[in-house]
Amino acid sequence: MFLGIDFGTIFLFSLACFRITRLIVFDKITNFIRAPFFDEIEEDGEVFLLVKTKGVKKWIGELLSCYWCTGIWVSLVLVLGLFFLPSFTYPLVLVFAIAAIGSLIETFVSKTLGD
Repeated sequence: MFLGIDFGTIFLFSLACFRITRLIVFDKITNFIRAPFFDEIEEDGEVFLLVKTKGVKKWIGELLSCYWCTGIWVSLVLVLGLFFLPSFTYPLVLVFAIAAIGSLIETFVSKTLGD
């Protein structure tokens, strides 16, 4: 136990952090969150995203383009939620932890079966 938090809770929060971070950084459904912080450049039919070059938009764009950086901020929010709003945070974490397990299973099955 660490600060009264058991390993199971840490594991659930870790899974939730993983899934929320991937949702923010990679998933198409959250593209609208990332769009204001990137410029689209098209070359040879491919579209590349470049972080804005100035100010707060650059800082947020750098954050959103870095899986590791976003993960730290997501984990901070989850831990603060655990301590200050546990009745809201636990159900949210449970949903994202289950989604993380589902996505990991799907990745494993897809690679194993060759889909």
